[in-house]
Amino acid sequence: MTDMQNQKLKGSFKLTRVGVKYVKKPVTVKRPNVEVTLIVDFDLYVDLPAELKGSHLSRNLEVLSRVIDESVREPVSGLEDLGSKICQELLVRHEYATCSEVHMSADYFLERGKSNGNTSLESYKLKASAESIRNGQTRKCIGVEVIGMTACPCAMEEVRIRQGIEDDNVALSITHNQRNVTSLSLEVPADRPLEADKLIQIVEKCLSSPTYEILKRADEAQVVIDAHSNPKFVEDVVRDVLHEVLEQYKDLPDDVKVSVKSESYESIHKHNAYAERDTTMGELRA
Repeated sequence: MTDMQNQKLKGSFKLTRVGVKYVKKPVTVKRPNVEVTLIVDFDLYVDLPAELKGSHLSRNLEVLSRVIDESVREPVSGLEDLGSKICQELLVRHEYATCSEVHMSADYFLERGKSNGNTSLESYKLKASAESIRNGQTRKCIGVEVIGMTACPCAMEEVRIRQGIEDDNVALSITHNQRNVTSLSLEVPADRPLEADKLIQIVEKCLSSPTYEILKRADEAQVVIDAHSNPKFVEDVVRDVLHEVLEQYKDLPDDVKVSVKSESYESIHKHNAYAERDTTMGELRA
C-alpha cells in the first residue's frame, strides 16, 4: 500500500503544527491527599518538514493511548507532567519532526464555602501544555480559567456624583455588573510542581467577587454587596493577579513565563472589555 504521507515534495513549505485536536481521554491525577479523574481534551502537534506531503496522524493517537494506559496503572502528578511525556514520545514516533506540542483542557470542581456557612461545588477549567525540542529541553505550563464577577468603577463614580455622595467612607454605591472570565498560567520548572487550587484562589481573590451556582436571596445580596464594595476594571484584575503571583511565588526563577487574561462580559454594552499581560517573573520584579 502506498504511504501517501511519505511522498516527497519539491519547492514546498514547512508547516509549524500538524496534528489532531479535541481528543477526549480520562486521566487520573494523584496529588498529596487527593486523587481525581479528569476528562481531558487533547490537542497534539508536530512540525512537518517542507519535503514531506503529510504527517502520520495515527501515531499521535497511538502515543496518547499508550501514555494514558500507563497513567491508569500509575496516576500522574499533574497534567503538565503528562504533556511532557507525550511530547517526548511524539518525537520518538515522528522521526522527521523537530518539535512537538500538546495542549490540554479539563473541567475541574472545587467545594467552595459561602458567608452563611453553606458550601457548593463550583466549576473551573484546568489548562496545561508542553513543548519539546528535539535534542533540547521540554517546557511545560499549568493554568486555570475562573468565572467570577466584576463591578464597574466608572459607572459607580458617576452615580456617586449624581447622588451627591462626597464621603469617601461611603464606599457602596450602585453600578453595573459583569460576568468575568480570567485565566492565569505559569511555566513550570522541571523540579517545581504548582497547585492548580492555589492558582484558582489567586484569581478569585483578585475579582470583585466570586460567583456561585447555588445562591439563596440572602446569599445573592451578600455577593452583590461584596462586588460593589470592590469595583474593578479588567485592567485592575490583571494587575492584581500579577501582584499576587509575585507575592505567592517569590522563589520562582526570573525566566518563568506568566500569562494573565481577563474578559468582562458587559451588561450595558454590546461589546466586552479585555486586558492581558504576557511576561516573565523577572520583568515583573523589575
